[in-house]
Amino acid sequence: MNKAMQKKLTMAAIVLVVVVIGLGAFTRLADAGLGCPDWPGCYGFVGIPLKAETIEKANQAFPDQPYELAKAWPEMVHRYFAGALGLVVFALFIIAMKRRQYSDACVKLSTGLLILITFQAALGAWTVTEKLHPVVVMGHLLGGFATFSLLAVLTLRLYQPNINIAPEVIRSKRLISIGIIAVAIQIALGGWTSANYAALACTDLPICFAGWYEHTDFAEGFTLWGHNAETYQYGVLSNEAKIAVHAAHRIGAIVVTAILLSILFILFRKSRTKTVKTFSIALLVLLVLQITLGVVNVTMNLPLLNAVAHNLVAAFLLVTLVGLRALIWVNETNKTEPAHV
Repeated sequence: MNKAMQKKLTMAAIVLVVVVIGLGAFTRLADAGLGCPDWPGCYGFVGIPLKAETIEKANQAFPDQPYELAKAWPEMVHRYFAGALGLVVFALFIIAMKRRQYSDACVKLSTGLLILITFQAALGAWTVTEKLHPVVVMGHLLGGFATFSLLAVLTLRLYQPNINIAPEVIRSKRLISIGIIAVAIQIALGGWTSANYAALACTDLPICFAGWYEHTDFAEGFTLWGHNAETYQYGVLSNEAKIAVHAAHRIGAIVVTAILLSILFILFRKSRTKTVKTFSIALLVLLVLQITLGVVNVTMNLPLLNAVAHNLVAAFLLVTLVGLRALIWVNETNKTEPAHV
């Protein structure tokens, strides 16, 4: 088990986490989050019930939630890929521990990933047992994005790119960090909007319909606990609370766009290396694409594949910022420590 294997597994994990995020978004947006009412199996089976006799047993076991193949398969396929990702992350941890005598083994990052992916598994179970409680659903979404971000940092740390970055860009690392926090908060707002089925509460641009602020209930909209519903599928908030949640997500989008444009202004003015320019272009393309997808969600009544793409682009937007910040960190580390490549 050497560094080459560690690199290959990290790249495999990145591919898997993108697939898992996409499948998770599809499952949530297709209202298939309770497609299997138990965990980790599906209606008491390891696989998806497909035969007439197993489907009959499934319906007998869960009479209050009749079996639907269209909802069961996205949930179980998501679990299969999430399980595969967990195994790869565990393998990365084992390799890191075996290489712990080397300074580039990334033991802390690998350990953090293992802890995070374990907690993600717990959140996946709670999503089912807590009947799609919005806090759990949003936490599960954020955990997936955090896993993607940590894997990106691990990749940069393993490959140790020795890149000279303009001092002006390095001095902007605080603004980039602010951008990461802002995007993460916006993702949380998006997850909260989706988990509370508030995505269609506002169908006008740019914020909501005229006079929307007179029809909002932010207190209810952002009450995390206390609804005590038997199930949270299809939402339990009032329309006023949903409007408040959706409007907050729209306002957040405006704030995040302003912050990212400020970062892009600095990057395009000060970029002196091909790598930083590539990050700048990627960030600009992703920002424009994300805004476009958001507008299409509103104007075309939340098309499923478009909404899934909106989730995926948000993930890449966050990871691009995290990658740039990590690149600055690696660059600074390389200047103070001997190269490990």
